[in-house]
Amino acid sequence: MGAFQSLISQSYPPKSRFNVEDIPDLTGRVVIVTGANAGVGKETAKALLAHNAKVYIAGRNKEKVDAAIKDLKEQTGHEALFLKLDLGDLTSVKASAEEFLSKEKELHILFNNAGVMAPPHDQLTAQGYDLQFGTNLLGHFRFTTLLLPALLAGAKTSPDQKARVVNTSSTAAYFSSDIDFNAVIDGPRRKKTYSFSLYGYSKLGNVLFANEFARRYGEQGILSTSVNPGNLKSELQRHLSFFENLFVKPMLYAPSYGALTQLWAGTSAEGLELNGQFLIPWARRTTRPPAGASNDKLAADLWTWCEEQIAKHP
Repeated sequence: MGAFQSLISQSYPPKSRFNVEDIPDLTGRVVIVTGANAGVGKETAKALLAHNAKVYIAGRNKEKVDAAIKDLKEQTGHEALFLKLDLGDLTSVKASAEEFLSKEKELHILFNNAGVMAPPHDQLTAQGYDLQFGTNLLGHFRFTTLLLPALLAGAKTSPDQKARVVNTSSTAAYFSSDIDFNAVIDGPRRKKTYSFSLYGYSKLGNVLFANEFARRYGEQGILSTSVNPGNLKSELQRHLSFFENLFVKPMLYAPSYGALTQLWAGTSAEGLELNGQFLIPWARRTTRPPAGASNDKLAADLWTWCEEQIAKHP
């Protein structure tokens, strides 16, 4: 019942008290937004550019990112930078982080925004993980931890002495209270697991990763949050069936609404008080985060599991 109530209340949120006009001047701030060639990520990058941030758009398809960069420059007068990143390939993730660190010493805000939902069940990452879990969680885990030196340096040079990591989750985090680690690696267990269950594991994973990151690095000046951006019209629905799309369509909002919560967490003064919290549409705290989010042991186990997988693919 709690998950259903959260789904309904977060699907029809009240008017936001935070707007993009409330974003402070971000001159001198270096920002990465993953998956920002379309949808919520593009709207996030647009708002950041409009407030003078130096924005890297991290994506795997240079042609699509270049088109987004051109469009955003026409809209904002500021030009974003392309950073090649394929979250479904841990080798690419490492190369991407190394490329960024060769160009920038500081990173002030990281939006782990990219994601995939309900792809064909046979789709895997380059290293054989479920595409959803590998992209949404494991790829972002490696990317973020490799960028730690820049985040720590960014905290020291930010006006508020904080760097921020914002992890995009979903209401799907409410539908899993645990993660079956045997189901997110290719094998018999995964083949028997419903695609939306795997998506739920990845979105709960985003929350748990954010919480554990907050616990480990909050005192070192890095704030970590997870957000449900809301139910939005985006490419995320491209793999849904006709009937699934028919069901969700009445609950969908424009991507610009979805950018509000993560921009609130990543740029506002209020965001300084949100370390380790799960945030909901539009730009709100909640007293009812996903049930699994309070499982500190699972968060620690997830971190260990991620480290073990990365050790297999250095």
